[in-house]
Amino acid sequence: MERAVFGTRTGEILLGHGPFTARADPPGGGIAFYKNDFALGVEKPWLVPARVEVLERPPASVQPPVEVVWAEPDPTGFTEVFREISSAIASGSLEKAVPVVTEKGRGKSSPEQWLARLVGLPTALRPYGWIEEGRGFLGATPEVLFRYFDGRIYTMALAGTARHDERMVFAVDEKEIREHEFVAQTLISKLSDLGMVIRRDRDILDLGRLIHFQTLIKVELYQYEEIKTLIERLHPTPALGSLPRTPETLAQLHEWRERLECPAGFGAPFGLWREGDFEALVAIRMVAWDGDEVLLPSGCGVIQESRLVNEWRELALKRGSVRDLFFGTR
Repeated sequence: MERAVFGTRTGEILLGHGPFTARADPPGGGIAFYKNDFALGVEKPWLVPARVEVLERPPASVQPPVEVVWAEPDPTGFTEVFREISSAIASGSLEKAVPVVTEKGRGKSSPEQWLARLVGLPTALRPYGWIEEGRGFLGATPEVLFRYFDGRIYTMALAGTARHDERMVFAVDEKEIREHEFVAQTLISKLSDLGMVIRRDRDILDLGRLIHFQTLIKVELYQYEEIKTLIERLHPTPALGSLPRTPETLAQLHEWRERLECPAGFGAPFGLWREGDFEALVAIRMVAWDGDEVLLPSGCGVIQESRLVNEWRELALKRGSVRDLFFGTR
């Protein structure tokens, strides 16, 4: 039976059970999950569950890690895409793009064990996912696309990554700061005509193994906006998309993602509607599976200052944090 997973900002993990009723628009009341692909190509992305429960929090230590045999990603494809992005940046047609590398493995899928490892996480990591017969994805994302409630939008810029022990250097790293400001300033420009924008100071989000720059943004809307319109306006943010965002740069981004065999749901909005309160997470830090194939995608922001070796290292660092979550001991 299909199931949907969503971790709320208050710490609950909601588990929706099928059969689901698919809709083109959110329901007037109750609960619905929002599940789309990165290209926003799903005609009926709103899924109304047959019932919902709050997932209890059993000790994660009782769940043994799943055995997966991983194959080291071949850097050839990423190197080609990185050079194409760098060439576009040098020509002035692009400022930033986010390629995705997917590590693959083989092993017996165990959604129940992986799901159990999502309980008891730090509040900065939000569980989400979709489980069906033989396939699905689960993740714990630090990134919220936006929350829409009571005439306000709450969103964030999350870009720039380093190891926890590099915090002092990271705080003054010009390349990481510039990458983050790309995202923050673009978000503000996309929202400024909708209402009064309030930006908080840039700070560092500490996730244990990884740290990121984070800027929280609130918008007091001038008028009611459709959720669909807001999703299309904000997704993908420059943290996962291209800058500038045009039909041409988005088409090229999709081609790069397909060439690198990125899962269609990676980086897509995954949301929850509950009695008029909507929140969409950004589906990163995930593990996906189809039969005995297990996929572990990670993305990196490439700008003018980016260097191939450093970006390859960042991709591995992000995948390592996900591997620790789902397959390590904690």
